[in-house]
Amino acid sequence: MSAAIAITLGDPAGIGPEIIAKAFRDAPEATHGAFVAGDVGTMRKASQALAAPGRPAWPVVEIESVAGAAVVPPGCIPVLQVIAPPSHIETGRISAEAGRVAGECVVWAARAALRGEIAAIVTAPLHKEALSAAGFPYPGHTELLQAEAAAHLGRTVADVPVRMMLANDELRTVLVSIHMSLRHAIEAVRFEGVLETLRITHRALTQALGRAPRIGVAGLNPHAGEGGLFGSEEREIIAPAVEAARAEGIDASGPHAPDTVFMRARAKHGVPSSGEFDVVVAMYHDQGLIPVKYLGVEKGVNVTLGLPLVRTSPDHGTAFDIAGTGLADASSLVEALRMARTLS
Repeated sequence: MSAAIAITLGDPAGIGPEIIAKAFRDAPEATHGAFVAGDVGTMRKASQALAAPGRPAWPVVEIESVAGAAVVPPGCIPVLQVIAPPSHIETGRISAEAGRVAGECVVWAARAALRGEIAAIVTAPLHKEALSAAGFPYPGHTELLQAEAAAHLGRTVADVPVRMMLANDELRTVLVSIHMSLRHAIEAVRFEGVLETLRITHRALTQALGRAPRIGVAGLNPHAGEGGLFGSEEREIIAPAVEAARAEGIDASGPHAPDTVFMRARAKHGVPSSGEFDVVVAMYHDQGLIPVKYLGVEKGVNVTLGLPLVRTSPDHGTAFDIAGTGLADASSLVEALRMARTLS
């Protein structure tokens, strides 16, 4: 397999191209061996927008193949043109054309990774509404990548279960459900889903940590149901799933009160794995992501678990409100690159 990492362009109307340019400019150790799977013109425009007196635009070099990323001179941004160039993109505006660009870059990178042509994918942010407007029937990166993996493996999507993990230096959390309404997320708390999440988390983090992870499982209801006073899901669904996981040799405990389990898992004084748990399994999107993002969006990394490829991304969105201003922070993208290298 190639050691190259593909960075997908993201929505060209958002901050994706800008933070990619900043990452190559400011973090050469993290971007070494990486290239942009996207559009040369968009990246040149982004690099030029960052130019300032005494700080010229970072040169963009078009490469002809993945192998070209390894021979690009230092101080350049290698870009592989993997899509038809966009016809017109207005910065900070949702459009089907921007959604097409973002989605097609991800599809190209997914297929390249599944064929073993690249080591990992780091995805710059896309906009879900733009993606939908372009005709992609997926609410986000995770579901698109899951569908591509299923097609490559000749399986149904249901037979390639994936989960989202958000991680920073202090906390990791894995979600039972991802992009759905809160009402539907509550309905999605089922024995099979919780148990599958525990299995996926155990496998992925055992590989990453070199040992079995200590998994803390959050309850769904306040106080983890308080013995059934505030809901029965803990007693009827979550606790049996934890017990089944433990019977398989998985080091899981819970359900724990969701308002305290994240504090118990948080690393102490910056020492990795010094919390009570290595990871928290959360029952739905915001329950798990709010604690991690509160600790610092600039250091958070989104990792898709369960795929036959490595995919990471920054834990923020397209930030249309600041796109084109040069204010976007590339720190989360840099962390995503470092984690992708670690996992690949």
